[in-house]
This record gives sequence, C-alpha cells and structure tokens, in this order.
Amino acid sequence: MKNRGKKLLTLGFALCMMLAITACGSEANTSNGNNTGENVAATEGEKGSVELGYVEWDTEIASTNVVKTVLEDMGYDVEITPLDNAIMWSGVANGEVDGMVAAWLPVTHGEQYEQYKDQVEDLGANLTGAKIGLVVPEYMEANSIEDLTEEANQEITGIEAGAGVVAGAERAIEEYENLADWDLVPSSSGAMVTALGTAVENESDIIVTGWSPHWKFQTYDLKYLEDPKGVFGGEEEIKTMARQGLQEDMPEVYSVLDNFNWSVEDMESVMLEISEGTSPEEAARNWVDNNQEKVSEWTAQ
Repeated sequence: MKNRGKKLLTLGFALCMMLAITACGSEANTSNGNNTGENVAATEGEKGSVELGYVEWDTEIASTNVVKTVLEDMGYDVEITPLDNAIMWSGVANGEVDGMVAAWLPVTHGEQYEQYKDQVEDLGANLTGAKIGLVVPEYMEANSIEDLTEEANQEITGIEAGAGVVAGAERAIEEYENLADWDLVPSSSGAMVTALGTAVENESDIIVTGWSPHWKFQTYDLKYLEDPKGVFGGEEEIKTMARQGLQEDMPEVYSVLDNFNWSVEDMESVMLEISEGTSPEEAARNWVDNNQEKVSEWTAQ
C-alpha cells in the first residue's frame, strides 16, 4: 500500500507540473499577443500554399521572385514554377496555378489571352512601357528593319520557340522583302544574351529578338530597329492573371496580386543584380527590404 501510495503521489506531482507548464506557456502566448496588440508574426507557410507560374525570362524571374518574397513574409508557402507560355496560361485557367504576373499584352501573349481570357481573372497591368522587337548594338549602321541586308550572316538570334517576340520575328521575315533570305535561329534567353555580349565585345554585327525591361539595356548600348510595318506591335504592358475563385479562397493573396505594380526601373534593378551573380531569391529580398513603402501598398487590405 505504501509503495502504491508513493506511486500515486509521484504521478500526481508530475501531472500538476505538466498542467503548470502548460498554463505558463498559454499565459506567455497571451501576454505576447497583448503586448503587441496583434498576432505574433506569421511563420513560414502557416497561412497555406500558393502556386505561381512564370515564363523563364529575366523580367519574369525578377517580378515573380519579388512577389514570392512578399507573400512568404506574410506567412505563405510559395512555390514558383517556370513554364512554357501556353502551359502557364492553361495552368491558371484550369486552376492548377493560382496566378502569374507575367502576361505580356496585347501582342506577345495575345494568342494565349484570346484562348483563355474567359477562364482567368485579369487583374490589370503591373508594369507599363514594355516593348518587343529586333535589337542591335548602337554601333551598327542599320536603324530600321528595312535597312538590313547581309549583316550577321543574315541570321536573327532568337530565344525560345513559341515566345511572342520569336513569333514577331517570324512575321517580320514574311512581311519584309529584304528579309526573304534570312533565318531565325531559336535558342534561349540566356544563350541570346551570351551571343549578344560576345558580339558587342568584338564589335561584330548581331540582330536579336529583344524586349524591355531587360538588364541588357543597362549593360550594353543598344537600340531597337524601327518597325515601319508594325509586325511587333506598339508598347506593351505586363499584366497579372489569377485563377477564378482565388479571391474567395485566399483573399489576402488575391489582394497582393491585384495591388502589385512597379516601374521599369524597379524591375531592371533586380534583373541587373541577378545578371551580376546574385541569386534571384537574394536580389528579390534586397529589393523588398529596400522598398518597404511600396511593398506596404501591395499588402494593404
């Protein structure tokens, strides 16, 4: 009986200690809430998961990583996935992707927009003043597409097949008689910039499919060739698209995507830092930390 009594006493003491520790922990949490007047800062992922798609262009790498950083700071677990143009649009349309800040309109992604515009929610422009076309170093004599004759072995260095600027180059070859014997050589965004840098270093001719904003315009002295036939269209804007139902499912995420808006200079500063060797995540973090006033406008409810 004595042994049994000692066991019960020991068990009771342990139980009391556990209750006391739990009570203290709860009181501490309550005290933290009362001291700050708001909830303790959100830990990573506690608010849920967000899936963002983007095309793997320098512009979209910059913007998507910045939005990712902002949402993660708010407590969301954010996955960003590089996708082909068509897959990015279909992903938002069928709800597999929550949104994207990478819709170049009205020309570059015009075909995809026409196909999916009734299945996505258009949140408007997040950047204006974008442009696509054929780009050459300033030292080349040509100022218009019509001026091209035999430069660069009659080759246009493109990016990924299926990109809007590549489609524009294909139309240019069809529309401009002086390009009848020219070839478009698709590659990738990175390969195009590498080829451009090599040509500039050697002061040799090169014609590339280009777009702005892009850090190459801050690094090299470049110019767009005039496009008198208008095959590349006029000024473009980059728009934000969200899946249908996102506002009801994740109103805070929807609000950030809806409010997201920045300048060409903002975007190019992030792109330039990445081009100089900083990781996209770190470059985005640096921009967000240095632009809290603008970020607060995006996160305002």
